[in-house]
Amino acid sequence: MKRIMPIVIAILLTLTFVIPSVSAEEQSTQLVDNARSAILIERDTGTVLYEKNSNEQLPPASMTKIMTMLLIMEALDKGKIDINEKIRTSEYAASMGGSQIFLEPGEEMTTQEMLKGIAIGSGNDASVAMAERIAGSEPAFVEMMNKKAKELGLKDTKFQNTTGLPIQDHYSTAHDMAMMAKELLKYQDITKFTGTYEAYLRENTDNKFWLVNTNKLVRFYPGVDGLKTGFTNDAKYCLTATAQKDGMRVIAVVFGAPTSKERNAQVTKLLDYAFAQYKTHPIYKRNIAIGEAKVSKGNKKKLTVVTSESVSLLTKKGESINDVKKQIIIEKKIKAPINKGDKVGTLQLVSKGKVVVQSPLVSGDKVKTATWWELYKRSFGMFSKIGD
Repeated sequence: MKRIMPIVIAILLTLTFVIPSVSAEEQSTQLVDNARSAILIERDTGTVLYEKNSNEQLPPASMTKIMTMLLIMEALDKGKIDINEKIRTSEYAASMGGSQIFLEPGEEMTTQEMLKGIAIGSGNDASVAMAERIAGSEPAFVEMMNKKAKELGLKDTKFQNTTGLPIQDHYSTAHDMAMMAKELLKYQDITKFTGTYEAYLRENTDNKFWLVNTNKLVRFYPGVDGLKTGFTNDAKYCLTATAQKDGMRVIAVVFGAPTSKERNAQVTKLLDYAFAQYKTHPIYKRNIAIGEAKVSKGNKKKLTVVTSESVSLLTKKGESINDVKKQIIIEKKIKAPINKGDKVGTLQLVSKGKVVVQSPLVSGDKVKTATWWELYKRSFGMFSKIGD
């Protein structure tokens, strides 16, 4: 897509808001005292509410599967795979050790069942089977994972597999894992899987398999509906968790806790702190149409511009907000082909000349390149109007 000067539209929001300075200023209060690193963010704005060694590169163990699930959800969203499509298990995928759902070589499960196996049971075999379906092989899928990490601006993450099984030069950070979780949570359906405590696979067969979520907070902390645990001898006990309460969604990440009980205790403290101290003010939900953009050389002249994620403002509890402007920045020249979900602009919320929230705007439509005949008819019609 050719990029030239964008169009900027500024609109005063009818909100009575004053934006406070929300930051991770509470470092003097050491919320996490028994884990190697941690971070707490508000999902919609990405604001860091607390952090401890959040940029330290560490083995993420099965939290790796957050990126695996993100690429699966992207493929579903773009129509590259179907939720009811049967996914065949290769001999290599079935050979994965560690956490698994015991897929047999040649066994088929739907994408939905595979996602259950990954999100609830942390199935390494299901992760590889899905990777092979989407990218052709696990190494090719790993390339996609690292490319996506770069697209998200994550500088301290490198993947070598889809599962998090121990391997050299495979690492991430609490900060980067939170950003991956933030991106994954754009797809609200993911919490239908990560927020399920128990389920069955092969339910109507002799090989019925019971799944129990490795994230026990899904059952024991109200509002928790994801995302992913991790454990290896090197990584110790890790967890990226998300919870929603009173319209606010937060993400807490802990690396390197000594026990699973301590991991859950540290995350619980982070979640308690977020919900006690902060409040979000929703502005938009995902996929809300907020305008149109012109398309050149497409089979359509215009496309619908929609929000790519939920957009909110964040304050400390008891504080108000005002003087907020909405800026819609749309690329002036957008050239077909355009896929649904391609970025076509940016939404900014501005207070006192400062951008307090920024979020991508995407195409709500697929626009194919116009054929020669379509362009000819369009030009002919334009000349006819001029002649009239």
